[in-house]
Amino acid sequence: MKKILNHLFEHKNLTRLEAKQVLIDIGNGAFNEHELSAFMTVYLMRSITMPELLGFRDALLDLCVPVDMEDRPVMDIVGTGGDGKNTFNISTLSCFIVAGAGQPVAKHGSYGASSISGASNLMDFIGYKFKNDQNTLRKEIDETNMCFLHAPIFHPALKIVAPIRKNLRVRTFFNMLGPMVNPANPTYQLVGVYNLEMARIYNYLLQSFGKKFMIINSLDGYDEISLTSDAKIITEKGEKVMSPFQMAKRSIDPREIYGGDSVEEAASIFLKILKGEGTVAQNAVVTANAAMALHMTGKYADYDAAFDAAEESLLSGKANNTLQKLLSIQ
Repeated sequence: MKKILNHLFEHKNLTRLEAKQVLIDIGNGAFNEHELSAFMTVYLMRSITMPELLGFRDALLDLCVPVDMEDRPVMDIVGTGGDGKNTFNISTLSCFIVAGAGQPVAKHGSYGASSISGASNLMDFIGYKFKNDQNTLRKEIDETNMCFLHAPIFHPALKIVAPIRKNLRVRTFFNMLGPMVNPANPTYQLVGVYNLEMARIYNYLLQSFGKKFMIINSLDGYDEISLTSDAKIITEKGEKVMSPFQMAKRSIDPREIYGGDSVEEAASIFLKILKGEGTVAQNAVVTANAAMALHMTGKYADYDAAFDAAEESLLSGKANNTLQKLLSIQ
């Protein structure tokens, strides 16, 4: 690691192969926590290059426990995190709404590093048992349209760096990697990013992967549709900007999507919304995000039809039934 750090401290970059080897070594436990902290800090002080990012992704996928979903056209909905906004778990709620509407979802997530409650904190708290047995995960998809993939039990490198990321409590390049290394290799990928530079990087990467995707950035810095500002929407077909009124017929105040100060508070908000007891603003935000995901599949006539399907999934109880079924087969 000393040689690598000196190379990086001289403002030099890693090749794709070098980056891959570093992360493989991390996954194999070759470095101590101080070396790893120094390595991650480098990328807080300068932008990561495309070859470095691809090399890190190559390593994680080589090391990961794969999940073969066979012919199931699963979707992932995930934010990169690190936007510092402390919203409630919008992406995870959107997953259950999408699943309730009939679209299979293999949600990839982890514990919060720079947020109060990451997807894994929430799922763990409400009683979901993490697993990496693909037969069980496929059963969950078949019976509920939903499964959850806790990143550290699929990716040894992520498990090793998790305590360091938690202690640093700032976004690192691992935030960028998470959405690119879902072990289920989803057919559809929706990624929320917190700035337009990240949107550009993901656009390049996802275009090269050749799959259906959507990238969302609320222009005031949220890594999801927040309805607090216009949002940039990027797909393989192009990009556009949509207003809150186009997405949900309303604009909201940032305070209306606050996520609480603890995992307990976040879980309480999550369960209340899923039961159909959320505020108008909370319901609008999760419905808009779910609608974007459903619209991406091409199975709806237009965005408004996808929004209606998402709203029906939430308010009819289908989204909540998905959670209850999922917890019942643990």
